[in-house]
Amino acid sequence: MANLYGNNYEKVTFNMPIELKKRVLALKEELNIPLSSIYNEAIANYIKQQELKKWENGVNLALKDSDYLKLIKDNGLDSGDIYEY
Repeated sequence: MANLYGNNYEKVTFNMPIELKKRVLALKEELNIPLSSIYNEAIANYIKQQELKKWENGVNLALKDSDYLKLIKDNGLDSGDIYEY
């Protein structure tokens, strides 16, 4: 099975609460997709969320750093505009 990650797969075993497993199985039946697809997507999304939190924490730290704020102001990088990407 090839996907976003190519053909490099490794079997993984982990423990899950029984009630959560029941919900995952119900979702699998409802969506008619393999369990591995649900697990892979859930883990990939979790990793993205954690990486976003790291960036947000970095931004928050930078915004509290007076040296950094002075540097961006002195270099004309602080226009006050908010950009959404």
